[in-house]
Amino acid sequence: MPSIDLRRYERKEIPKQKAKESGGSGIIELLNRDITFGKNELSDKKKESFYLELGSLLQAGINLKSSLELITADQTKQQDKQLLTNIQKAVLNGDALSVALKASTRFSLYETFSLQIGEETGKIIEVLNDLAKYYQTKIKQRRKIISALTYPCIVLATSVGAVTFMLKFIVPMFSEIFHRFGGQLPWITQKIVGLSNALENNFYQGLVCILIIIGVVFKIRDRPQFRKIVSSVVLKLPVVGNLVQKTYLARFCNSMRLLINAKLPLLKAIALIRQMINYYPIESALQIVEDDIMKGMPLHQSLQRFTIFPPKMIQLIKVGEETNQLDYFFARISEQYIEEVEYKTSTLSSAMEPLIILFLGFVVGIILLSMYLPLFQMSNILQ
Repeated sequence: MPSIDLRRYERKEIPKQKAKESGGSGIIELLNRDITFGKNELSDKKKESFYLELGSLLQAGINLKSSLELITADQTKQQDKQLLTNIQKAVLNGDALSVALKASTRFSLYETFSLQIGEETGKIIEVLNDLAKYYQTKIKQRRKIISALTYPCIVLATSVGAVTFMLKFIVPMFSEIFHRFGGQLPWITQKIVGLSNALENNFYQGLVCILIIIGVVFKIRDRPQFRKIVSSVVLKLPVVGNLVQKTYLARFCNSMRLLINAKLPLLKAIALIRQMINYYPIESALQIVEDDIMKGMPLHQSLQRFTIFPPKMIQLIKVGEETNQLDYFFARISEQYIEEVEYKTSTLSSAMEPLIILFLGFVVGIILLSMYLPLFQMSNILQ
């Protein structure tokens, strides 16, 4: 194998190229950035890039050592460069890639076991490409959901801010005028003034209560009972519940496809997905599914005991088991759910925008009407 001159791959001109491609916009890059809240693992975006580059280099005939050198040289952040340097050193010392990734603690068991199977079966390139596709799909799905819901959320937040501003600052000004003139205020004006006074008198207490509730929720968010209650409530919400369910089912099916395609035993695949799915209804169901499979029960028969798995999905899994094509059927189910999630998210976004605007107009209209109605009455009396 000829030695490779790494100087050709220095990143001197890459920032300019990226700036040109993105039109110099830092906002797009900020919105596309993965955020990890205290997690030790690499972001999905970095994993997708790593697996895609490594798989492409190996497929091009470059050995693992040189491939890792090229990817390491391509890093701009010192932390990422150090991580890949440590992985490269471990590989040079004789460790398998899966062992080196596991030792770094920046990759999940899901990935390291998949790579281990790929190394043992000689399908490491296929596994790397599958992992890259998995994270690419996951990122694409998340970005589409965020993109569809960003504008309605901004409009809703603006609406709440506008109404709060009017109740806290505008209404008290009119209230003072009403008190000077005296007389009986209309019913709707009394209610709006009362709401404004309640907000004025309890604003900071309410803010403190909200912060305490957020702190308590943040502290107990990982407790099984809390996760069970929250997921149960969310699943019962119209539209949103079905959207959340299919999002996680798509992730579950895509993970099963990847692990089964990597020739991982079914029981081991379910055990790994249970550790990484991070969604209580599926996670708790898979705990029981593991026990059922150990007792000899077919996968579809065990899954049909739980309402989180739709009957149509169960039937397709049954066909996959009978024809020994589970990976194919899990792939089809995942694609179908991803398409449904994208469509429903887009529809929900389109429906929310006018509804929020109408709601804002209605609330602001009520507030303005309640403020000007007494003024009209006073002008009539003065005439």
